[in-house]
Amino acid sequence: MTKFSDLKLDPKVLTAISEAGYETPTPIQAGAIPHALEGKDVLGIAQTGTGKTASFTLPMITLLAKGRARARMPRSLVLCPTRELAAQVAENFDIYAKHTKLTKALLIGGVSFGEQDKLIDRGVDVLIATPGRLLDHFERGKLLLTGVQIMVVDEADRMLDMGFIPDIERIFQLTPFTRQTLFFSATMAPEIERITNTFLHAPARIEVARQATTSETITQKLVQITPARRDQTAKAKRELLRALISAEGEACTNAIVFCNRKSDVDIVAKSLKTHGFNAAPIHGDLEQSQRMKTLDSFRDGSLQLLIASDVAARGLDIPAVSHVFNYDLPSHAEDYVHRIGRTGRAGRKGTAISLASPADEKYLSQIEALVKMEIPRAELPEGFSLSEAATRAPRPRDESEPRGGRSSRSRSSRGRDRTPKESSAPPAPMVPFEPVVAEAPAATPVREDRAERREDRREDRRERGGRNRDNGPAVVGMGDHVPDFILRSFRTTKPAEPTADEVEETSES
Repeated sequence: MTKFSDLKLDPKVLTAISEAGYETPTPIQAGAIPHALEGKDVLGIAQTGTGKTASFTLPMITLLAKGRARARMPRSLVLCPTRELAAQVAENFDIYAKHTKLTKALLIGGVSFGEQDKLIDRGVDVLIATPGRLLDHFERGKLLLTGVQIMVVDEADRMLDMGFIPDIERIFQLTPFTRQTLFFSATMAPEIERITNTFLHAPARIEVARQATTSETITQKLVQITPARRDQTAKAKRELLRALISAEGEACTNAIVFCNRKSDVDIVAKSLKTHGFNAAPIHGDLEQSQRMKTLDSFRDGSLQLLIASDVAARGLDIPAVSHVFNYDLPSHAEDYVHRIGRTGRAGRKGTAISLASPADEKYLSQIEALVKMEIPRAELPEGFSLSEAATRAPRPRDESEPRGGRSSRSRSSRGRDRTPKESSAPPAPMVPFEPVVAEAPAATPVREDRAERREDRREDRRERGGRNRDNGPAVVGMGDHVPDFILRSFRTTKPAEPTADEVEETSES
């Protein structure tokens, strides 16, 4: 059996490994480290939880032992898809490089540029970054990548899912052609294959497990539920989740609950806390300080249930997770492998329980096709039944209410279309349109009443001598007053033609 002492690592690195309690490398480590130490490009394909981080961290520290970093020119670069994974790589570097003088910098979002600029200005041997923040520093002129000797891309398939591939290609082009590239991924999508063919030079391919396979140390279960009403599916699943956690009892020392949407993460976390569970949410919309605080609480055991979006599904090294619950089945089948890979790590036993409703049938078939097995079905917890609120029939609709569910009139009809029931006075009868002429036709009583009121107002104005005083007979369609200039005639008379005698007199004069 291969041991770390057989891999020609730096003695200081071996000391750190021993102090961390490790003796035997995992298959991906045993396969990748010798090629990396020889300066070859490495393409590592392994499922999550197999120790890929140490596969590139240990040879990097050994290769960088000699040499010195220059200001703003890091000697090596590690790209990670999420802030949490980048922070975890930085922690691993601290553990394995504590007996060396190598320096590092962590460039992630949610942290001020000023502190990161200071580290870069001093010069760092290892730069660990997310693609977006790295390019921000480069475009601000604070960073040069021409001195990169070793470049690592971790969780490349996650980079693809998050849309980072164009950034990765640009970063590759900013680094020297002579660099050594270590490329790690859990799956090999066609786009990932294209990048490796373009930017890696005759890489040593290390594949320690079939792509997208689940670990044999994980016990998988699927619990199906059919709510009485479709609009109560979320409530029914929350009740089932609480029952499943309680049914696991003391065996569930801690667990990660995965949801597809960030809004559901907050709702499920709030629901669990309301019912007495020790739970907290983590997703991309939270402040970085809060996310790190929540992760630290989960790692040290003060937090039992971590309610997460897929931001926590990749690369996070929390070795003692006993359970994973899929509150939602993932829409991408590959994410199922990464999610349940949070448990059963480093040879430990783990349990993964997924909840499914009839609407999840499509996702379930895709997952089972990917992992090439049928997920074992499990019964509902003993004594479990949905609450009355989750099974209550929908409230019958009042026929007097509009179909939109609004009891009040729509905005477009307010003040206009009133039903006889709403109005205190009878509606005015419909009168066919007739053109206005000088002598109005016989009017209805309502019209006569309106006409009398208008005539009274005219009479009042005449008596007060107002501006609308009487100027003669009213003109239909022109109101009560017609300006004088309209009544005047503007016709001009054409002058008579001069006679012959007048023409002669004019010419003689």
